[in-house]
Amino acid sequence: MFLQLPRRRLALDAPVVMGILNVTPDSFSDGGLHATRERALVRARQMAGEGAAIIDIGGESTRPGAAPVGEAEELDRVVPVIERLSREFDVVLSVDTAKPAVMREACRAGAEIINDINALRAESAVETATAAGAAVCLMHMQGEPRTMQQDPRYADVVAEVHGFLQERIQACQAAGIPRERLVLDPGFGFGKKLEHNLALLGRLDAFADLHCPLLVGLSRKSMFGQLLGQPVEGRLAGSLAGAVLAAWQGARILRVHDVGPTVEALKVAQSVKQAGASSHDSPNSQLG
Repeated sequence: MFLQLPRRRLALDAPVVMGILNVTPDSFSDGGLHATRERALVRARQMAGEGAAIIDIGGESTRPGAAPVGEAEELDRVVPVIERLSREFDVVLSVDTAKPAVMREACRAGAEIINDINALRAESAVETATAAGAAVCLMHMQGEPRTMQQDPRYADVVAEVHGFLQERIQACQAAGIPRERLVLDPGFGFGKKLEHNLALLGRLDAFADLHCPLLVGLSRKSMFGQLLGQPVEGRLAGSLAGAVLAAWQGARILRVHDVGPTVEALKVAQSVKQAGASSHDSPNSQLG
């Protein structure tokens, strides 16, 4: 499996890690820590050194209740960082935005993936992504960030998320974006209660028939706070467990804050899975 980027292919035969780089003052987990360009660059270098295959740069917080950011301010936050990183690293760069103007300028600066929580539903977003030639991550979200967690409801969360993503794949293909450039994100925590998140995490295999790589973003999310009674900074164990569970079910990209520990956890899981497959294929593995 691979993801087609503008200038290369990203191999996804084994799960890869996408490191989160929030250049915002108010993100739920690390707001303000990397808001200056120099701090952002230091963090990006660290994540690349720890094994991140992708760095996802975002200039607008999408936590519940977050205030919207203007287009000019978001551009000022992300474009200089992307320009600098694209000159310094070979790592794949992603821009976390729902604004077509930011998508366009970020891709001109060197971003190869558009990570859109709105799944290219904004006016001209599909056309912008098509023209940029970037890969696109389509995410499911019920509602919008400021109000999405007030009272989300589903009759069947897995079926509804599946149907939404299938429709967005079709819309993108109709606009000229081939399936090879698409990634799907079920949108954990975006308009979903704990029971919805758990149902999705237990049924990721239900998305295999969409034939696109699956991106999962569980890192430090409130579901682990509810399950474990831990604050944001105490959710590493839960986040690692979620990443391994997702990867075991076929997720190809894990979007995380803690790159090094996740890379190591995935390496163990992948080694066990490969060993199990080899043992199963061996003629000596037959019992009786």
